[in-house]
Amino acid sequence: MNFRFLGLAWLLTTASPALLPGAAPAAFAQQKQPITLEDIWQKGTFAAKSVPGFNWMRDGRYYSSLSKDGDLLQNDVTTGQPVQTLVAAQDLKLPGQAQPLPVDGYSFNADETNILFSTATEPIYRRSSKATFFVYDRATKKLTPLSQAPGKQLYATFSPDGKRVAFVRDNNLFVTDLATMQETAVTTDGAQNRIINGGTDWVYEEEFEFAQGFQWSPDSRQLAFYTFDETEVPEYNMQEWGPLYPKDYRYKYPKAGEKNSIVRISTYDVAARKTVPMDVGPEKDQYIPRILWTQTPNVLSIRRMNRLQNKLEILHANAQTGQSQVVLTDTDPAYVEVNDDLRYLAGGKEFLYTSEKDGYRHLYLHSMDGKLVRQLTKGSWEITSIDGFDEKKGLVYFTSAEASPLERHLYRVSLKGKGKIRLSEAGRGTDVVNLSPDTRYFLNYHSEAGLPQVVSLRSGQDGKLVKVLEDNAALRQKLTQVDLGKLEFISFRTAAGVQLNGWMIKPANFDANKKYPVLMHVYGGPGSQTVKDDAGGGTAFTNYLWHQLLAQNGYIVVSVDGRGTGARGSRFKKSTYANLGGLETVDQGEGAKYLATLPYVDKSRIGIWGWSFGGYMTALALTKNADLFKMGISVAPVTNWRYYDTVYTERFLKTPQENSAGYDDNSPVQHADKLRGKLLLVHGTGDDNVHFQNSVAFVEALVKANKDFQTLYYPNRNHGIYGGNTRLHLYRQMTDFVLKNL
Repeated sequence: MNFRFLGLAWLLTTASPALLPGAAPAAFAQQKQPITLEDIWQKGTFAAKSVPGFNWMRDGRYYSSLSKDGDLLQNDVTTGQPVQTLVAAQDLKLPGQAQPLPVDGYSFNADETNILFSTATEPIYRRSSKATFFVYDRATKKLTPLSQAPGKQLYATFSPDGKRVAFVRDNNLFVTDLATMQETAVTTDGAQNRIINGGTDWVYEEEFEFAQGFQWSPDSRQLAFYTFDETEVPEYNMQEWGPLYPKDYRYKYPKAGEKNSIVRISTYDVAARKTVPMDVGPEKDQYIPRILWTQTPNVLSIRRMNRLQNKLEILHANAQTGQSQVVLTDTDPAYVEVNDDLRYLAGGKEFLYTSEKDGYRHLYLHSMDGKLVRQLTKGSWEITSIDGFDEKKGLVYFTSAEASPLERHLYRVSLKGKGKIRLSEAGRGTDVVNLSPDTRYFLNYHSEAGLPQVVSLRSGQDGKLVKVLEDNAALRQKLTQVDLGKLEFISFRTAAGVQLNGWMIKPANFDANKKYPVLMHVYGGPGSQTVKDDAGGGTAFTNYLWHQLLAQNGYIVVSVDGRGTGARGSRFKKSTYANLGGLETVDQGEGAKYLATLPYVDKSRIGIWGWSFGGYMTALALTKNADLFKMGISVAPVTNWRYYDTVYTERFLKTPQENSAGYDDNSPVQHADKLRGKLLLVHGTGDDNVHFQNSVAFVEALVKANKDFQTLYYPNRNHGIYGGNTRLHLYRQMTDFVLKNL
């Protein structure tokens, strides 16, 4: 179906008489243009401009960047203009090569005299990649391969003194001395699908959100590193389609209730070439989600969690002996979340930590023995991140949802818990910041729902504007020429007395006397939010445009954040604990019931769609709430939590052995016989995260129940289902499905 033609036809048949055939030519000149699928996913017509997060230099007045020609530049942060060329592209030639290296990444040593350049980077999973690295000496202009051994390297990192580089290759950890370029193997037992040194396994990378598994000590004398023994973790096998005989891809993936990797932490003394194992406890059925060198010599901070993740301990370990002691314990009846907010202060006497122990995530100051010094922030609102710290003045910079669960803004407070101020400008919306290490400046990415972001440079002292770097004025002007409906926030109370937030997009020519079909968009996973006062980035903004495209064609689009979502405190978020999908499905149903009461909604034509956890919610909505939804599109859904990984699933459901009902009661597979509406089920066969197995199981149950449905699978595509024309094709199928069935 040609959607460009359909959009215009719909406009003509519903427009006012002044716009119908026979009207004056001037009227047509004022007609706004429809959005097309090609605009969104092929032409980039409405792509917002941004400013990459600054690679701040030692002197906070400057940042570095690569030019289009491959030169490495030093730029003035206040003007954005280059002030000097640090490395010319022509200096990045290897002997015998006519062309410079096609550089795709770089990092400086501490005094910025040496640079690590990467080339031919290959992504592995969500946060991991491998590349070929080169060391460049700015004084001599000499370019040297980091390693002469075959194979690409991962996570190459300068030591703080700039004398060495540590990296991973073939699951082993290495150190190269830059004075001699001699390479030393820290470990030698690494093996595919067995032992990983210096990196993480799949589930740590995905769920604890880091891939590099080693850190230099502040004095550069030692490395602390992870070792994963994943020998007993079951393998998952995916087929890669294309050749005459499809290839198998096998990797270790611990599904809920199955064995995890055994994780060990060690330190390596570079001069002595001595490895010391740290005492992390029983090893089995526990996690080590973070390690961090403190500001005290030879003291390594290790965070340890039990398998159910309702107990987190901070250990301080002696890097020379391996002996450790617990200095702080944080517990929760449901689960404790892991983040990067732990900060050790200069002088080695105190550390900052965030906790939800009073019902909201707040900031606490502790002495090195773990004793509470004071709580720095307090109130019925959440800190969402620590963004920087001014050691000299004792000031902590953080982002919070204090103004509203729908907003995010930058604040600052002293270590005394006094003088908290908002640095973001007054007004609504969301601010995302990139603070310079010396807190002198910060990049501020400000957006509001339905409006492209404005990127500005601001003073870290008072938040005052220094310079607008990108205002997306051209895009804002372009959007005024498009037939856009207004996005408005809504709120309603459920039958259980719970106040829920949502947003609604109505057609631009909305008529309150007409009845409109509604498509609901859902994600709904623990701590997530689709209802925020921001433009969103990437997929979020393209989905906004797609929702506007549907509004052009006579649909109202709505999203509701139910119980379990974020920024409203621990009790609201963790109310879904051990019964994932239960209350969330109820609340999406309550959203549909609320919409059905609105005089301009056709209650017989309410649909729902979502991706990943949202795909799971869609499948549940169409089965457990079959009387409320006429159709749904479920993309890359979990359909049985027994198929998903240990860390995420057990955090919210416990293990299947302990809570079988929590896994089965809200599995769409168990409710397939209740399906009544039209279903489109979409999945990528190369999804390493939510396995294609989930959709296979749901299809099997639907066939057994003799239910009609449509499926759409994308060969070798991962969880994001993209590449080439994939997104355009996918959203064309989704659009057609909505038009035909809603």
